[in-house]
Amino acid sequence: MRTDLRNRDLIGDLDFSKEEVETVLDVAWDLKRKRALGEPHAYLRDKVLAMLFFYSSTRTRGSFEAGMAQLGGHGAFIDSETTQISHGDTEREMGEIFGRYYDAIAIRHVTWGTGNRYLNLVAEASRVPVLNMQCEIYHPFQCLADLMTIMEIKGRDLRKRKMVISWAYASSYLKPVSVPQSLILQMPRFGMDVVLVHPPEFNLMPEIIDQAQEQARIAKTSFEVISDKDGMEKAVKDADVVYAKSWGPLLVTDDPEEGKKIQDKYKHWITDSKLMSKAKEDAIYMHPLPADRDIEVTSEVMDGPSSVVFDEAENRLHAQKAVLALTMR
Repeated sequence: MRTDLRNRDLIGDLDFSKEEVETVLDVAWDLKRKRALGEPHAYLRDKVLAMLFFYSSTRTRGSFEAGMAQLGGHGAFIDSETTQISHGDTEREMGEIFGRYYDAIAIRHVTWGTGNRYLNLVAEASRVPVLNMQCEIYHPFQCLADLMTIMEIKGRDLRKRKMVISWAYASSYLKPVSVPQSLILQMPRFGMDVVLVHPPEFNLMPEIIDQAQEQARIAKTSFEVISDKDGMEKAVKDADVVYAKSWGPLLVTDDPEEGKKIQDKYKHWITDSKLMSKAKEDAIYMHPLPADRDIEVTSEVMDGPSSVVFDEAENRLHAQKAVLALTMR
């Protein structure tokens, strides 16, 4: 098993092999056990993580800051608006300079067509690991936490487990496509039969779909896409995992007003008890949060026995600590 991940970037979900992801999960479970028992695990004493945010955050900032402290180091929160980025600091400057100040650089930048490129250019200039706290294409740390959560409930052998990744209506802003894209890339590798369902205007990036199909082919699992204005109920039938969240019609338009008009055609795409009853009796409901309560998902489902949303949120901490400990030492 590959265990040496020192100085490795994690920008896209496929940057780590399946075997390396398994190493991350093993370490995450060990760190979760240590935290539960109160065992010290200061593997990153005197190490500092730069956390550069171009986008607001609750769980990501909180879990990275807490994780670095628990590992004996420090997470430095940096709001892009309080830097000199708008006055001339390019990706080259940020990679070169932060790579000399810090032991790793984590960045959250989800602007459509900009974020992923920014991370990669910083990584080219940096001598330390660059970690993706979410861009417009990928959200690898959320996906690692999701995989960890599913395995805790359904077991480590996920072959023939059906996972439905569904679009859901939200009244708020046009959310990034990065969560569903990371899920369809990672979950087939671990044996899950994945169904992606969305209204016709909410396609994901074609190259990501192609990569997901290739991962399913390699793993001898299935990956199906249902693009149908009323496809949600059909897709959820007999699912083991229902992962339903909103994302914007960003391949059609990134204009908020135009996108909102498209979204509002599909207000019936909500996760409620009726929908969950079509899945398996022991199916779990997942969402990365924040969710639009009683619009995207009913409170009955989100707070009900099938929901694991708070377990997912907790596992962000443990999965991230594992990657930090493995890459920053």
